[in-house]
Amino acid sequence: MSSTTTESSRGRRLRMPSFSVQILLGLALGVVLGWAALSLGKTADGADNWLTVTLSTIGSSFVSLLKAVVPPLVFTAIVASIANLRGLTNGARLAGQTLLWFAITSLVAVAIGIGLGLVLQPGANAGVDAADAAAPSKTGTWLDFLQGLIPANFLGLGASSSLETGADGAVTAVSTGVSFNVLQIIVIALVVGLAALKVGKKADPFLTLNASVLTVIQKVLWWIIRLAPLGTLGLVGRAIATYGWSSLANLGTFAVAIYVGLALVLFVVYPVLLKGHGLPVMSYFRGAWPAIQLAFVSRSSIGTMPVTERVTHRNLGVPRAYAAFAVPFGSTTKMDGCAAIYPAVAAIFVAQFFGVDLSVTDYLLIAFVSVVGSAATAGLTGATVMLTLTLSTLGLPLEGVGLLLAIDPILDMGRTAVNVAGQVLVPIVVSKREGILDVEKYRGADAEDLFTEDEADGVVDGDVVAREPELAASR
Repeated sequence: MSSTTTESSRGRRLRMPSFSVQILLGLALGVVLGWAALSLGKTADGADNWLTVTLSTIGSSFVSLLKAVVPPLVFTAIVASIANLRGLTNGARLAGQTLLWFAITSLVAVAIGIGLGLVLQPGANAGVDAADAAAPSKTGTWLDFLQGLIPANFLGLGASSSLETGADGAVTAVSTGVSFNVLQIIVIALVVGLAALKVGKKADPFLTLNASVLTVIQKVLWWIIRLAPLGTLGLVGRAIATYGWSSLANLGTFAVAIYVGLALVLFVVYPVLLKGHGLPVMSYFRGAWPAIQLAFVSRSSIGTMPVTERVTHRNLGVPRAYAAFAVPFGSTTKMDGCAAIYPAVAAIFVAQFFGVDLSVTDYLLIAFVSVVGSAATAGLTGATVMLTLTLSTLGLPLEGVGLLLAIDPILDMGRTAVNVAGQVLVPIVVSKREGILDVEKYRGADAEDLFTEDEADGVVDGDVVAREPELAASR
Protein backbone atom coordinates (compact mmCIF):
# COMPACT_ATOMS: atom_id res chain seq x y z
CA MET A 1 0.00 0.00 0.00
CA SER A 2 2.80 2.38 0.98
CA SER A 3 4.73 1.40 -2.15
CA THR A 4 1.76 2.30 -4.33
CA THR A 5 1.40 5.60 -2.52
CA THR A 6 5.10 6.36 -3.00
CA GLU A 7 4.93 5.63 -6.73
CA SER A 8 1.83 7.78 -7.05
CA SER A 9 3.53 10.64 -5.22
CA ARG A 10 6.61 10.33 -7.42
CA GLY A 11 4.39 10.45 -10.51
CA ARG A 12 2.76 13.62 -9.29
CA ARG A 13 6.13 15.22 -8.57
CA LEU A 14 7.47 14.41 -12.03
CA ARG A 15 4.39 15.63 -13.86
CA MET A 16 4.98 18.62 -16.12
CA PRO A 17 3.21 21.89 -15.27
CA SER A 18 -0.05 22.53 -17.10
CA PHE A 19 0.09 24.12 -20.52
CA SER A 20 -1.13 27.46 -19.14
CA VAL A 21 1.62 27.48 -16.52
CA GLN A 22 4.21 26.64 -19.18
CA ILE A 23 3.02 29.62 -21.24
CA LEU A 24 3.28 31.93 -18.23
CA LEU A 25 6.79 30.64 -17.47
CA GLY A 26 7.80 31.25 -21.09
CA LEU A 27 6.32 34.74 -20.89
CA ALA A 28 8.21 35.59 -17.70
CA LEU A 29 11.50 34.19 -18.99
CA GLY A 30 11.00 36.04 -22.28
CA VAL A 31 10.63 39.34 -20.42
CA VAL A 32 13.83 38.71 -18.45
CA LEU A 33 15.85 37.67 -21.51
CA GLY A 34 14.36 40.52 -23.55
CA TRP A 35 15.54 43.12 -21.05
CA ALA A 36 18.91 41.40 -20.87
CA ALA A 37 19.22 41.61 -24.68
CA LEU A 38 18.11 45.25 -24.60
CA SER A 39 20.78 46.11 -22.03
CA LEU A 40 23.47 44.42 -24.16
CA GLY A 41 22.74 46.91 -26.95
CA LYS A 42 23.92 46.67 -30.53
CA THR A 43 27.21 45.22 -31.68
CA ALA A 44 30.10 47.42 -32.79
CA ASP A 45 28.88 47.36 -36.40
CA GLY A 46 25.28 48.24 -35.44
CA ALA A 47 23.86 44.71 -35.75
CA ASP A 48 21.67 42.90 -33.22
CA ASN A 49 23.54 41.16 -30.42
CA TRP A 50 23.64 37.38 -30.14
CA LEU A 51 20.84 37.18 -27.58
CA THR A 52 18.47 39.31 -29.68
CA VAL A 53 19.24 37.18 -32.73
CA THR A 54 18.60 34.00 -30.73
CA LEU A 55 15.27 35.26 -29.40
CA SER A 56 14.24 36.43 -32.86
CA THR A 57 15.12 33.06 -34.39
CA ILE A 58 13.13 31.15 -31.77
CA GLY A 59 10.07 33.38 -32.11
CA SER A 60 10.07 33.57 -35.93
CA SER A 61 10.58 29.81 -36.21
CA PHE A 62 7.48 29.17 -34.09
CA VAL A 63 5.39 31.58 -36.19
CA SER A 64 6.72 30.02 -39.41
CA LEU A 65 5.67 26.58 -38.20
CA LEU A 66 2.16 27.87 -37.51
CA LYS A 67 1.95 29.51 -40.92
CA ALA A 68 3.17 26.34 -42.64
CA VAL A 69 0.01 24.43 -41.68
CA VAL A 70 -2.41 27.30 -42.40
CA PRO A 71 -3.34 26.50 -46.06
CA PRO A 72 -4.30 22.82 -45.57
CA LEU A 73 -5.81 23.56 -42.15
CA VAL A 74 -8.10 26.34 -43.41
CA PHE A 75 -9.22 24.38 -46.47
CA THR A 76 -9.99 21.10 -44.71
CA ALA A 77 -11.51 22.77 -41.64
CA ILE A 78 -13.96 24.88 -43.65
CA VAL A 79 -14.96 22.00 -45.92
CA ALA A 80 -15.53 19.85 -42.82
CA SER A 81 -17.45 22.63 -41.08
CA ILE A 82 -19.83 22.98 -44.03
CA ALA A 83 -20.30 19.22 -44.12
CA ASN A 84 -21.02 19.22 -40.38
CA LEU A 85 -23.87 21.67 -40.88
CA ARG A 86 -25.96 18.97 -42.51
CA GLY A 87 -25.96 17.19 -39.17
CA LEU A 88 -27.90 20.12 -37.74
CA THR A 89 -31.59 20.50 -38.51
CA ASN A 90 -31.36 24.30 -38.29
CA GLY A 91 -27.96 24.71 -39.97
CA ALA A 92 -28.95 27.62 -42.21
CA ARG A 93 -30.47 29.52 -39.29
CA LEU A 94 -27.37 28.94 -37.15
CA ALA A 95 -25.14 30.24 -39.94
CA GLY A 96 -27.28 33.36 -40.30
CA GLN A 97 -27.35 33.98 -36.55
CA THR A 98 -23.59 33.54 -36.37
CA LEU A 99 -22.94 36.16 -39.05
CA LEU A 100 -25.46 38.51 -37.42
CA TRP A 101 -23.74 38.34 -34.04
CA PHE A 102 -20.33 38.70 -35.69
CA ALA A 103 -21.60 42.00 -37.10
CA ILE A 104 -23.28 43.16 -33.88
CA THR A 105 -20.22 42.64 -31.70
CA SER A 106 -17.96 44.21 -34.36
CA LEU A 107 -20.17 47.32 -34.44
CA VAL A 108 -19.97 47.66 -30.67
CA ALA A 109 -16.19 47.22 -30.75
CA VAL A 110 -15.66 49.80 -33.48
CA ALA A 111 -17.92 52.26 -31.65
CA ILE A 112 -15.70 51.88 -28.57
CA GLY A 113 -12.62 52.43 -30.73
CA ILE A 114 -14.04 55.61 -32.25
CA GLY A 115 -15.07 56.91 -28.83
CA LEU A 116 -11.60 56.33 -27.35
CA GLY A 117 -9.94 57.97 -30.35
CA LEU A 118 -12.05 61.10 -29.89
CA VAL A 119 -11.58 61.24 -26.10
CA LEU A 120 -7.87 60.40 -25.79
CA GLN A 121 -6.71 62.24 -28.96
CA PRO A 122 -3.79 59.84 -29.65
CA GLY A 123 -2.65 61.66 -32.80
CA ALA A 124 -2.48 65.04 -31.08
CA ASN A 125 -0.45 63.61 -28.17
CA ALA A 126 2.04 61.52 -30.15
CA GLY A 127 5.76 61.91 -29.53
CA VAL A 128 6.79 60.64 -32.97
CA ASP A 129 8.35 62.77 -35.69
CA ALA A 130 6.62 63.28 -39.03
CA ALA A 131 9.89 62.20 -40.64
CA ASP A 132 9.14 58.68 -39.40
CA ALA A 133 6.06 58.51 -41.61
CA ALA A 134 6.38 55.98 -44.41
CA ALA A 135 3.98 54.12 -46.65
CA PRO A 136 3.75 50.40 -45.82
CA SER A 137 5.06 47.77 -48.21
CA LYS A 138 1.68 46.04 -48.17
CA THR A 139 -1.56 47.98 -48.66
CA GLY A 140 -5.21 47.13 -49.03
CA THR A 141 -7.89 48.75 -51.16
CA TRP A 142 -11.44 47.67 -51.95
CA LEU A 143 -10.37 46.79 -55.50
CA ASP A 144 -7.55 44.63 -54.16
CA PHE A 145 -9.95 43.07 -51.68
CA LEU A 146 -12.52 42.20 -54.37
CA GLN A 147 -9.86 40.94 -56.77
CA GLY A 148 -8.37 38.91 -53.96
CA LEU A 149 -11.61 36.96 -53.69
CA ILE A 150 -10.96 35.43 -57.11
CA PRO A 151 -8.51 32.51 -56.76
CA ALA A 152 -5.50 32.63 -59.05
CA ASN A 153 -5.19 28.84 -58.77
CA PHE A 154 -6.87 25.99 -56.93
CA LEU A 155 -4.65 26.25 -53.86
CA GLY A 156 -4.62 30.05 -53.61
CA LEU A 157 -0.81 29.96 -53.76
CA GLY A 158 1.55 32.47 -55.32
CA ALA A 159 5.27 32.64 -55.99
CA SER A 160 7.65 35.58 -56.08
CA SER A 161 11.35 36.01 -56.72
CA SER A 162 13.82 38.75 -55.91
CA LEU A 163 17.38 39.53 -56.97
CA GLU A 164 20.20 40.32 -54.56
CA THR A 165 22.91 42.55 -55.98
CA GLY A 166 26.41 43.40 -54.81
CA ALA A 167 28.09 46.79 -54.49
CA ASP A 168 28.97 46.74 -58.19
CA GLY A 169 25.37 46.11 -59.20
CA ALA A 170 25.99 42.51 -60.22
CA VAL A 171 23.41 39.89 -59.30
CA THR A 172 24.74 37.80 -56.42
CA ALA A 173 21.73 35.64 -55.62
CA VAL A 174 18.15 34.91 -56.63
CA SER A 175 15.65 34.11 -53.90
CA THR A 176 12.24 32.61 -54.55
CA GLY A 177 9.37 32.46 -52.09
CA VAL A 178 5.94 30.88 -52.06
CA SER A 179 3.03 32.72 -50.43
CA PHE A 180 -0.66 32.00 -49.97
CA ASN A 181 -3.81 34.07 -49.89
CA VAL A 182 -5.99 32.88 -47.02
CA LEU A 183 -9.02 34.72 -48.38
CA GLN A 184 -8.76 32.82 -51.66
CA ILE A 185 -8.37 29.54 -49.79
CA ILE A 186 -11.55 30.37 -47.86
CA VAL A 187 -13.45 31.03 -51.11
CA ILE A 188 -12.17 27.80 -52.64
CA ALA A 189 -13.10 25.80 -49.54
CA LEU A 190 -16.58 27.35 -49.44
CA VAL A 191 -17.22 26.44 -53.07
CA VAL A 192 -15.86 22.91 -52.68
CA GLY A 193 -17.81 22.32 -49.46
CA LEU A 194 -21.08 23.55 -50.93
CA ALA A 195 -20.47 21.51 -54.08
CA ALA A 196 -19.89 18.40 -51.96
CA LEU A 197 -23.22 18.95 -50.20
CA LYS A 198 -24.95 19.47 -53.53
CA VAL A 199 -23.51 16.24 -54.96
CA GLY A 200 -24.87 14.23 -52.04
CA LYS A 201 -23.86 10.66 -51.30
CA LYS A 202 -21.36 10.55 -54.15
CA ALA A 203 -19.25 13.07 -52.22
CA ASP A 204 -19.17 10.96 -49.05
CA PRO A 205 -15.74 9.40 -49.84
CA PHE A 206 -14.32 12.88 -50.45
CA LEU A 207 -15.73 14.23 -47.18
CA THR A 208 -14.39 11.20 -45.32
CA LEU A 209 -10.95 11.76 -46.87
CA ASN A 210 -11.13 15.46 -46.01
CA ALA A 211 -11.98 14.59 -42.39
CA SER A 212 -9.01 12.20 -42.24
CA VAL A 213 -6.64 14.80 -43.69
CA LEU A 214 -7.93 17.35 -41.18
CA THR A 215 -7.23 14.87 -38.38
CA VAL A 216 -3.61 14.45 -39.53
CA ILE A 217 -3.07 18.19 -39.97
CA GLN A 218 -4.47 18.97 -36.56
CA LYS A 219 -2.27 16.30 -35.03
CA VAL A 220 0.76 18.05 -36.54
CA LEU A 221 -0.57 21.39 -35.31
CA TRP A 222 -0.94 20.04 -31.77
CA TRP A 223 2.74 19.09 -31.89
CA ILE A 224 3.56 22.67 -32.95
CA ILE A 225 1.33 24.09 -30.23
CA ARG A 226 3.31 22.11 -27.66
CA LEU A 227 6.22 24.42 -28.61
CA ALA A 228 4.17 27.51 -27.70
CA PRO A 229 5.98 28.10 -24.36
CA LEU A 230 9.30 28.21 -26.22
CA GLY A 231 7.76 30.39 -28.94
CA THR A 232 6.42 32.70 -26.24
CA LEU A 233 9.89 33.14 -24.82
CA GLY A 234 11.26 34.12 -28.23
CA LEU A 235 8.40 36.38 -29.35
CA VAL A 236 8.12 38.35 -26.11
CA GLY A 237 11.88 38.57 -25.66
CA ARG A 238 12.35 39.81 -29.21
CA ALA A 239 9.63 42.45 -28.82
CA ILE A 240 11.22 43.85 -25.66
CA ALA A 241 14.76 43.70 -27.03
CA THR A 242 13.71 45.50 -30.20
CA TYR A 243 11.33 48.15 -28.90
CA GLY A 244 11.99 48.59 -25.18
CA TRP A 245 10.22 51.59 -23.68
CA SER A 246 11.31 54.28 -26.14
CA SER A 247 8.95 53.48 -29.02
CA LEU A 248 6.13 52.62 -26.64
CA ALA A 249 6.59 55.90 -24.75
CA ASN A 250 6.41 57.95 -27.96
CA LEU A 251 3.12 56.30 -28.88
CA GLY A 252 1.94 55.87 -25.30
CA THR A 253 -1.47 57.50 -25.73
CA PHE A 254 -2.16 55.44 -28.84
CA ALA A 255 -1.13 52.18 -27.11
CA VAL A 256 -3.24 53.06 -24.07
CA ALA A 257 -6.25 53.77 -26.29
CA ILE A 258 -5.88 50.38 -28.01
CA TYR A 259 -5.51 48.38 -24.80
CA VAL A 260 -8.27 50.26 -23.01
CA GLY A 261 -10.55 49.50 -25.94
CA LEU A 262 -9.55 45.84 -25.93
CA ALA A 263 -10.15 45.65 -22.17
CA LEU A 264 -13.59 47.27 -22.48
CA VAL A 265 -14.65 44.75 -25.12
CA LEU A 266 -13.22 41.73 -23.29
CA PHE A 267 -14.18 42.61 -19.73
CA VAL A 268 -17.31 44.75 -20.21
CA VAL A 269 -19.04 44.10 -23.54
CA TYR A 270 -18.62 40.33 -23.57
CA PRO A 271 -19.68 39.88 -19.91
CA VAL A 272 -22.75 42.07 -20.52
CA LEU A 273 -23.75 39.86 -23.45
CA LEU A 274 -23.25 36.74 -21.36
CA LYS A 275 -25.19 38.13 -18.42
CA GLY A 276 -27.95 39.22 -20.78
CA HIS A 277 -28.31 35.59 -21.86
CA GLY A 278 -28.30 34.27 -18.29
CA LEU A 279 -24.79 32.81 -18.40
CA PRO A 280 -22.16 33.19 -15.67
CA VAL A 281 -19.19 35.26 -16.79
CA MET A 282 -16.42 33.46 -14.89
CA SER A 283 -17.33 30.15 -16.53
CA TYR A 284 -16.66 31.77 -19.90
CA PHE A 285 -13.22 33.04 -18.87
CA ARG A 286 -12.26 29.76 -17.21
CA GLY A 287 -13.26 27.74 -20.25
CA ALA A 288 -11.89 30.08 -22.93
CA TRP A 289 -8.64 30.95 -21.14
CA PRO A 290 -6.36 28.39 -22.92
CA ALA A 291 -7.34 29.77 -26.35
CA ILE A 292 -7.10 33.42 -25.28
CA GLN A 293 -3.70 32.81 -23.74
CA LEU A 294 -2.29 31.04 -26.80
CA ALA A 295 -3.68 33.75 -29.09
CA PHE A 296 -1.92 36.42 -27.04
CA VAL A 297 1.51 34.85 -27.47
CA SER A 298 1.15 33.40 -30.99
CA ARG A 299 -0.59 36.46 -32.54
CA SER A 300 -2.44 34.14 -34.92
CA SER A 301 -6.18 33.43 -34.84
CA ILE A 302 -5.81 30.63 -37.37
CA GLY A 303 -2.90 29.06 -35.51
CA THR A 304 -5.03 29.08 -32.36
CA MET A 305 -8.10 27.69 -34.15
CA PRO A 306 -7.89 24.05 -32.97
CA VAL A 307 -7.58 25.18 -29.36
CA THR A 308 -10.42 27.68 -29.85
CA GLU A 309 -12.68 25.01 -31.28
CA ARG A 310 -11.78 22.55 -28.58
CA VAL A 311 -12.52 24.84 -25.63
CA THR A 312 -15.71 26.09 -27.29
CA HIS A 313 -17.10 22.57 -27.48
CA ARG A 314 -15.41 20.65 -24.66
CA ASN A 315 -15.22 23.35 -21.99
CA LEU A 316 -18.18 25.57 -22.82
CA GLY A 317 -20.89 23.23 -24.08
CA VAL A 318 -21.37 24.37 -27.69
CA PRO A 319 -22.48 21.41 -29.88
CA ARG A 320 -19.55 19.90 -31.73
CA ALA A 321 -21.10 20.19 -35.19
CA TYR A 322 -21.91 23.86 -34.71
CA ALA A 323 -18.52 24.67 -33.14
CA ALA A 324 -16.86 22.99 -36.14
CA PHE A 325 -18.65 25.50 -38.37
CA ALA A 326 -18.55 28.70 -36.32
CA VAL A 327 -14.95 28.63 -35.08
CA PRO A 328 -13.16 28.16 -38.46
CA PHE A 329 -15.24 30.96 -39.98
CA GLY A 330 -14.68 33.13 -36.94
CA SER A 331 -10.92 32.52 -37.12
CA THR A 332 -10.87 34.15 -40.55
CA THR A 333 -13.58 36.80 -40.30
CA LYS A 334 -14.31 37.62 -36.63
CA MET A 335 -11.73 40.24 -35.63
CA ASP A 336 -12.96 42.60 -32.93
CA GLY A 337 -9.38 43.51 -32.07
CA CYS A 338 -7.64 43.71 -35.45
CA ALA A 339 -10.56 44.78 -37.61
CA ALA A 340 -12.66 46.96 -35.28
CA ILE A 341 -10.89 48.64 -32.37
CA TYR A 342 -7.45 48.94 -33.95
CA PRO A 343 -8.33 50.47 -37.35
CA ALA A 344 -10.82 52.84 -35.70
CA VAL A 345 -8.29 54.25 -33.22
CA ALA A 346 -5.47 54.15 -35.80
CA ALA A 347 -7.50 56.01 -38.44
CA ILE A 348 -8.35 58.74 -35.93
CA PHE A 349 -4.67 58.86 -34.89
CA VAL A 350 -3.55 59.38 -38.50
CA ALA A 351 -6.23 62.02 -39.12
CA GLN A 352 -5.27 63.96 -35.97
CA PHE A 353 -1.54 63.66 -36.66
CA PHE A 354 -1.86 65.08 -40.18
CA GLY A 355 -4.51 67.63 -39.20
CA VAL A 356 -7.38 66.10 -41.18
CA ASP A 357 -10.88 66.70 -39.84
CA LEU A 358 -13.19 63.69 -40.00
CA SER A 359 -16.92 64.07 -40.59
CA VAL A 360 -19.81 61.95 -39.35
CA THR A 361 -19.77 60.21 -42.73
CA ASP A 362 -16.12 59.26 -42.19
CA TYR A 363 -16.92 57.66 -38.84
CA LEU A 364 -19.74 55.71 -40.46
CA LEU A 365 -17.27 54.56 -43.13
CA ILE A 366 -14.92 53.33 -40.41
CA ALA A 367 -17.76 51.25 -38.96
CA PHE A 368 -18.71 49.93 -42.40
CA VAL A 369 -15.15 48.89 -43.25
CA SER A 370 -14.76 47.20 -39.86
CA VAL A 371 -17.84 45.03 -40.33
CA VAL A 372 -17.58 44.25 -44.05
CA GLY A 373 -13.83 44.23 -44.61
CA SER A 374 -12.74 42.21 -41.61
CA ALA A 375 -12.06 39.17 -43.80
CA ALA A 376 -9.14 41.14 -45.25
CA THR A 377 -7.16 40.36 -42.09
CA ALA A 378 -7.53 36.64 -42.85
CA GLY A 379 -6.56 35.55 -39.34
CA LEU A 380 -2.85 36.03 -39.85
CA THR A 381 -0.34 37.96 -37.80
CA GLY A 382 -0.78 41.71 -38.06
CA ALA A 383 -3.54 44.05 -39.25
CA THR A 384 -1.69 46.32 -41.68
CA VAL A 385 -3.90 45.35 -44.62
CA MET A 386 -7.05 46.17 -42.67
CA LEU A 387 -5.61 49.49 -41.53
CA THR A 388 -4.57 50.53 -45.03
CA LEU A 389 -7.99 49.48 -46.33
CA THR A 390 -9.57 51.83 -43.76
CA LEU A 391 -7.17 54.70 -44.49
CA SER A 392 -7.62 54.44 -48.26
CA THR A 393 -11.41 54.38 -47.88
CA LEU A 394 -11.25 57.61 -45.85
CA GLY A 395 -8.65 59.19 -48.12
CA LEU A 396 -6.09 59.50 -45.29
CA PRO A 397 -2.30 59.41 -45.89
CA LEU A 398 -1.03 55.84 -45.97
CA GLU A 399 2.31 57.16 -44.71
CA GLY A 400 0.68 57.28 -41.30
CA VAL A 401 1.01 53.51 -41.08
CA GLY A 402 4.77 53.88 -40.79
CA LEU A 403 4.31 55.82 -37.57
CA LEU A 404 2.52 52.89 -35.92
CA LEU A 405 4.57 49.92 -37.10
CA ALA A 406 7.20 50.38 -34.38
CA ILE A 407 4.95 48.98 -31.65
CA ASP A 408 2.64 46.84 -33.77
CA PRO A 409 3.79 43.46 -32.37
CA ILE A 410 3.12 44.65 -28.82
CA LEU A 411 -0.39 45.76 -29.77
CA ASP A 412 -1.02 42.68 -31.90
CA MET A 413 -0.80 40.39 -28.88
CA GLY A 414 -3.79 42.04 -27.23
CA ARG A 415 -5.69 42.40 -30.51
CA THR A 416 -5.40 38.70 -31.31
CA ALA A 417 -6.43 37.68 -27.80
CA VAL A 418 -9.64 39.70 -28.14
CA ASN A 419 -10.20 38.30 -31.64
CA VAL A 420 -10.16 34.75 -30.29
CA ALA A 421 -12.24 35.66 -27.24
CA GLY A 422 -14.94 36.90 -29.62
CA GLN A 423 -14.64 33.78 -31.73
CA VAL A 424 -15.50 31.76 -28.62
CA LEU A 425 -18.22 34.12 -27.41
CA VAL A 426 -20.45 34.23 -30.48
CA PRO A 427 -21.03 30.44 -30.73
CA ILE A 428 -21.93 30.44 -27.04
CA VAL A 429 -24.46 33.26 -27.46
CA VAL A 430 -26.01 31.75 -30.58
CA SER A 431 -26.19 28.28 -29.01
CA LYS A 432 -27.91 29.71 -25.93
CA ARG A 433 -30.43 31.64 -28.03
CA GLU A 434 -31.18 28.55 -30.11
CA GLY A 435 -31.53 26.29 -27.07
CA ILE A 436 -28.69 23.93 -28.02
CA LEU A 437 -26.07 24.98 -25.46
CA ASP A 438 -25.14 22.43 -22.81
CA VAL A 439 -25.66 24.86 -19.93
CA GLU A 440 -24.47 22.43 -17.28
CA LYS A 441 -21.19 21.87 -19.09
CA TYR A 442 -20.85 25.62 -19.56
CA ARG A 443 -21.43 26.36 -15.88
CA GLY A 444 -18.85 23.76 -14.91
CA ALA A 445 -16.26 25.03 -17.39
CA ASP A 446 -12.67 24.70 -16.29
CA ALA A 447 -9.41 25.57 -18.05
CA GLU A 448 -8.06 22.04 -17.72
CA ASP A 449 -4.84 21.01 -19.38
CA LEU A 450 -5.10 20.90 -23.18
CA PHE A 451 -3.16 17.69 -23.58
CA THR A 452 -4.79 14.54 -22.26
CA GLU A 453 -3.81 10.89 -22.52
CA ASP A 454 -6.22 10.51 -25.43
CA GLU A 455 -4.25 13.13 -27.38
CA ALA A 456 -1.18 10.93 -27.32
CA ASP A 457 -3.10 8.33 -29.27
CA GLY A 458 -4.03 10.84 -31.97
CA VAL A 459 -7.53 11.62 -30.73
CA VAL A 460 -7.68 14.98 -29.01
CA ASP A 461 -10.28 14.04 -26.43
CA GLY A 462 -12.58 12.94 -29.24
CA ASP A 463 -13.56 16.54 -29.94
CA VAL A 464 -11.46 18.48 -32.38
CA VAL A 465 -10.08 15.86 -34.70
CA ALA A 466 -12.62 13.05 -34.60
CA ARG A 467 -14.94 14.25 -37.36
CA GLU A 468 -15.60 11.08 -39.30
CA PRO A 469 -18.10 9.47 -36.89
CA GLU A 470 -20.09 12.68 -36.86
CA LEU A 471 -20.16 12.81 -40.64
CA ALA A 472 -21.33 9.25 -40.74
CA ALA A 473 -24.08 9.99 -38.23
CA SER A 474 -25.40 12.81 -40.38
CA ARG A 475 -25.76 10.71 -43.51
